[in-house]
Amino acid sequence: MAIRIYGNRSLKTLPGQTTRPTVSRVREALFQIWQGAIGGCRWLDICAGSGSMGAEALARGAALVVGVEQLPQACGVIRDNWQRIARSPQRFEIVRGDAPRVLARLRGQRFDRIYFDPPYAGDLYESVLQVVAEAQLLAEAGECAVEFNPRQWQPPLQVGQLRCDRVKTYGNCALAFYGWSEATVPEETLDLA
Repeated sequence: MAIRIYGNRSLKTLPGQTTRPTVSRVREALFQIWQGAIGGCRWLDICAGSGSMGAEALARGAALVVGVEQLPQACGVIRDNWQRIARSPQRFEIVRGDAPRVLARLRGQRFDRIYFDPPYAGDLYESVLQVVAEAQLLAEAGECAVEFNPRQWQPPLQVGQLRCDRVKTYGNCALAFYGWSEATVPEETLDLA
């Protein structure tokens, strides 16, 4: 199966539904919502699957894209796709492993945009969002979008210091948008002057 992204570029995917790429309607809607925030941003793609969201971010000018994926064969597909799209000075990295563990190791890095698309029937939602909050992976003015099936999961209003600001529904797929709650600012960005 091939996916087309911004600039009519084609991506490879694994056969079957192992990695369930984000449908084009949802991908286009997200990039419309985040329009103007992608160029030069630091993007984190959690449960990257085919890498289509990170590829789209690279095609639209993200400075750095980091993908987290557990399946080794998916990591190879992502690497191939991103190498064909990235242009100097853009950088990308694919980190293989269990999402909560990998994210804990990324502590200290900040991402302007985070996209999280776990297996719908899995139990990763709250645990991953908790690690994102605890490791302070989201930049101060950043936003995290979580893809989910509304019949299988409902986004909590608050996970740690992250607060759900809005939910957009597209048929059987929805996006929940999280940012820092107003009372919370990552430690390194506090202005004590």
